[in-house]
Amino acid sequence: MSSRTQTLRQHYRWIIVAAGGLLGCVAIGALFSLPVLLRPIALDTGWSTTGISTAMTVAFVAMAVGSMFWGTLSDRVGPRLVVVAGTLLLIAGLTLSSLATSLLAFQVCFGAVVGVSAAAIFAPLMACVTGWFDTHRSLAVSLVSAGMGMAPMTMSPLVAWLVQGHDWRSTLQIVAAVVAGLMLPAAMLIHRPPALVQAAATPDASQQAGPSVGQVVRSAPFLILVLTSFLTCATHSGPIFHTVSYAVTCGIPLMAAVSIYSLEGLAGMGGRIVFGLLGDRFGAARTLVLALLAQAIVVLGYIYARELKSFYTVAALFGFTYAGVMPLFAVIARENFPLRMMGTVIGGTAMASSIGMALGPVLGGLIYDSFSTYSWLFIGAFAMGMGSFLCALAFTRLPKRLLAAVPA
Repeated sequence: MSSRTQTLRQHYRWIIVAAGGLLGCVAIGALFSLPVLLRPIALDTGWSTTGISTAMTVAFVAMAVGSMFWGTLSDRVGPRLVVVAGTLLLIAGLTLSSLATSLLAFQVCFGAVVGVSAAAIFAPLMACVTGWFDTHRSLAVSLVSAGMGMAPMTMSPLVAWLVQGHDWRSTLQIVAAVVAGLMLPAAMLIHRPPALVQAAATPDASQQAGPSVGQVVRSAPFLILVLTSFLTCATHSGPIFHTVSYAVTCGIPLMAAVSIYSLEGLAGMGGRIVFGLLGDRFGAARTLVLALLAQAIVVLGYIYARELKSFYTVAALFGFTYAGVMPLFAVIARENFPLRMMGTVIGGTAMASSIGMALGPVLGGLIYDSFSTYSWLFIGAFAMGMGSFLCALAFTRLPKRLLAAVPA
């Protein structure tokens, strides 16, 4: 490879990161437009708030189901085709949702279709980015994740502004147009990692002799990584979802309680960058282990938070840790599994994390209804957080011969 070609690839990999951040931001922003539109939809249609909210639960389940499918498909046909297909499906889902005349139709169109389409963005993009980087990999993945984290600060305000001058149906149609205008051009910038392109052009006997997908997904490293991802998201999903409600029960005014939630998201932006830099410096696995321990300890702080100042302190620390840990899973996957099946592996962790995210809100509600307090929610989150910490620690202690069975 000429030095000029190498230089071009070194620069183009950051274009992949920028495109990935934009794609994630718009896709996740479109999905999370539902909380903003919840009340306008209920007032216009008479549908119950619970029924409309169920579409979000369906979306998480659909993301879980779709993650491994889209990831595996991206291994076969490349990330660009998958991202384009997901974008077209997202446009269709938003448009059909805006035309829904029954609650069931809305739950199917927004929950199932939009949820599945969002899954087509995360795993293929993360797999693609990890393949483009041998250096600064943790930072690159974290930057893509940070782009997704920008959704509450960009797309959500946009949706809130649109619905002030339009009904919710028109707003969803405008969001669909924004998705088409931004995501389709960005998807054209996504290319397979050079190593995979070269491998496809010149098949290597050692690659053919490597582990199969079936062997990898049944291996101890993969199963432990998936379990860690599930427990990690189960740890923070309940506290995230119930932060505002918990603060209100402590006597915090609603608007101030919402600002606590916003601070979590803002702190998460910093966490993604900092943990990405730490992952490059000290290793993604070691950073993840320490970050998961910190997440478990910090979540207990909510039990002792009673005033706005203490809520802000815990929210900043909690947002910093929970947002920072998630991109590290993609980096660890790249370091321990074959690049040719990276979409499948990351899709598996994304599936597990989506299930974990879906459980938190429901379990938190059940706990509060049963005990009239959120304390047991945070104690349970601490227990699951310690479980994720121990799983990640076990992953790093696996015998080298076992890890060698599924080479990077």
